[in-house]
Amino acid sequence: MSDDQSREIFREEAFDLLGELESTLLELETSPHDLDMVNRVFRALHTIKGSGAMFGFDDIADFTHDLENVFDKVRNEQLAVTKELISISFAARDHILGLLNGPDGSGNGTPEKGEEILGQIRGLLAPPEAETVPEQQPAAASFEPGLCVSAADEPTPESTPEPTPTPEPEESFAGEAVCYRLLISPRERVVGKELHLEQLFEELRNLGPCTVRLDHRGLPELGGLDPQTLYLNWEVDLTTAVGEESIRDLFLFTDVDLDVDIQVIVPGAPTAVPIPILQNIHKNQSIPDRESAPEQERPTSLDEPLPPAAPKLGELLVQDGAIKPDDLERALGQQKPIGKILTESGLVSEEQVEQAIARQQQTREASAARQQKDAGTSLRVAADKLDLLVDLVGELVIVQAQISQVVTERSDPILTVLSEQLERLSSDLRDSTLGIRMLPIGTTFSKFRRLVRDLSSELGKEIELVTRGEETELDKTVLERLGDPLVHLIRNSIDHGIDMPEERKRAGKRPEGTILLEAVHSGSEVLIRITDDGKGMDAEVIRNKAVEKGLIAADAELSEQEALQLIFLPGFSTAAKITNISGRGVGMDVVQRAIDSLRGVIEIKSAPGQGTTITIRLPLTLAIIEGLQVEVAGAFFVIPLSLVEECVELHSKDVDPTRQQQIIHLRGELVPYIHLRRWFEMEGEPPAIEQIVITGVEGKRIGIVVDRVVGEHQTVIKSLGRVYRDVEGISGATIKGDGTLALILDVPRLVRSVVAEIAN
Repeated sequence: MSDDQSREIFREEAFDLLGELESTLLELETSPHDLDMVNRVFRALHTIKGSGAMFGFDDIADFTHDLENVFDKVRNEQLAVTKELISISFAARDHILGLLNGPDGSGNGTPEKGEEILGQIRGLLAPPEAETVPEQQPAAASFEPGLCVSAADEPTPESTPEPTPTPEPEESFAGEAVCYRLLISPRERVVGKELHLEQLFEELRNLGPCTVRLDHRGLPELGGLDPQTLYLNWEVDLTTAVGEESIRDLFLFTDVDLDVDIQVIVPGAPTAVPIPILQNIHKNQSIPDRESAPEQERPTSLDEPLPPAAPKLGELLVQDGAIKPDDLERALGQQKPIGKILTESGLVSEEQVEQAIARQQQTREASAARQQKDAGTSLRVAADKLDLLVDLVGELVIVQAQISQVVTERSDPILTVLSEQLERLSSDLRDSTLGIRMLPIGTTFSKFRRLVRDLSSELGKEIELVTRGEETELDKTVLERLGDPLVHLIRNSIDHGIDMPEERKRAGKRPEGTILLEAVHSGSEVLIRITDDGKGMDAEVIRNKAVEKGLIAADAELSEQEALQLIFLPGFSTAAKITNISGRGVGMDVVQRAIDSLRGVIEIKSAPGQGTTITIRLPLTLAIIEGLQVEVAGAFFVIPLSLVEECVELHSKDVDPTRQQQIIHLRGELVPYIHLRRWFEMEGEPPAIEQIVITGVEGKRIGIVVDRVVGEHQTVIKSLGRVYRDVEGISGATIKGDGTLALILDVPRLVRSVVAEIAN
């Protein structure tokens, strides 16, 4: 593996770790006494620091070291989790991201920003009355380059000098220290590979005092040596307050697979003495093999049994015969929950207990979700390889359609059976390949917790972000392009939607506002809803503002739903004051265009004083869709099947050629429709009986008049060339089974055009 490949692997892992770090810090802010989350933060920082140093990102390793020390103090209960600590940690996390990506607009990634954050971190590390002490050189691990063996290998231990005591590490460990013995063995032929054991032992030394010794008892006779096999193992005695999982984290980024067995031993177990073993091996002298060598007895993991745990009171009373097991069960059933006891004593209110129980439940659910995620296995694949696979599957679908058409023309029963089998296989392959690209939307949702936290703090509002449906899956490309529109919508909910705490109290609401972000499956679509319980939007105010800005005519008749849709017009804003968050009239039209590019639609429902709900409808994937193929004047078009409601006939006698906009009575409802022939200015006479495809978009229904409905079509979406890119009403193209081209209709844009013409 080249250095560039190694560095890229580190970058990818670091991005994942920084994302995990951000979400864990947000959880830690709500549960500052959760030691499990503190340890997760520490492990993420420690892994970033260690692997950064290993792959040449020294600036990241040096910067992360001080922040790691802060959370080491938190783990050892020397430092409390405060708002200041969380804010500094977020700033440090952003700076590390800047070091990975390059400096951003806020200065993250620059040396000046790094020094500013380091100053804040060192302020947390400094004691209240810090004394000036001379700077000391960092202590070195008690490991010498060369070979060491256990003291048990020496025939005369009495003459062996006492080992030099291991110097104390740089960091203090105030928690309860545990003595571990690590047995390290290579799994593979490693000679010629970079093992970097010195660096690994140095990382172990940073965790606490350690002694390293070499186990050479696996060496065969000289004639049986394999020059590419490493017969040596290592034993490390480590005294540290960190847990076993943190120790194992150090071995994640070694280039060689190592078997690491970690045992807990009693402090004071026999230690090792460094011995220059090579000086004792003379030329042509054979080394005893395992059979002829005296058997060495390794120390057990525990030299003394642990003291038995004290029995519980109820168990003792049952053993003495004072009570029966049933009596004990009844007594235990009469115990009151701690929340009820505290409420009855007047120490806390019922609302405080309910809030604490809710946070406890959220922590349990998050922990269960993490365990479920960790239980699975995954394989990291480059995105371009996956995109190539999807493209090839798309080409296969096109070829399969061509084969089906040829088989239909020949009417050969054997070919028909084979064609049907090929169609099933290509369909299964298509679904499986697209399934690989599907990712849970929760990874996108989790990024907005930080946004809500920072903006609500900046605006002086109290806002809680609630997410649902995080397991709902969307195509990777859709998720990547969905982030920016959601940021715009959530920022608007925070700035315009949620009221100030004082206003909410006057309106009889809780001071804390709520933004609900949820995703659900609906057929072949995914619905994403952003709901806030703020002040809502007034359709009349929006209409008047649009007239004032000249966006619509003063006499335009708009329904409430149509008036709400005006916020997506370019340059529209009702904000009286321009801030760095919103109010410039830029944003919602960008959201509209972004959702259009994803072949989605966006709908709004709002009530003054109650709140607003914005719903985004998106296709599951942008690669292959189910479509309805239609024909107009010899040309073929595809309408996304998810937008089609029904098809009805239109007789020529019912058409008024003098009117641009036509209306059809459909079961008591007036539905406008457009002729594709007129829309695209196509020549030729329409048939006597045309077909109207009724579509539903954004709560509105319009009909699209075509010459003929061909049928359903498995549509592989192709991008448009420059000729069709600016044609209104066209969003893409596909290749039919006979090799001809069919254009994909942009139904949402057609609907908006019809609605705008009716309004004017």
